[in-house]
Amino acid sequence: MVLAAVVAVLSLIAVAAVMALAFAGSVAPAWITYTALYGLPVAFILMLLLVLDGVAARRRAGRAQQR
Repeated sequence: MVLAAVVAVLSLIAVAAVMALAFAGSVAPAWITYTALYGLPVAFILMLLLVLDGVAARRRAGRAQQR
């Protein structure tokens, strides 16, 4: 969960940097653009996997209590 949050924050910082550089009339380096474009989807996929894992863990715990 911490990894997904860190990736999301870094990606948002990269988006802000790209926007600031574009506003100044400059072009952002490729690695900043790459981070801005692909960081947020990776963070959302990691969060989705964490949610699905939490749902599966609750179902496993519920089955153990029924026995």
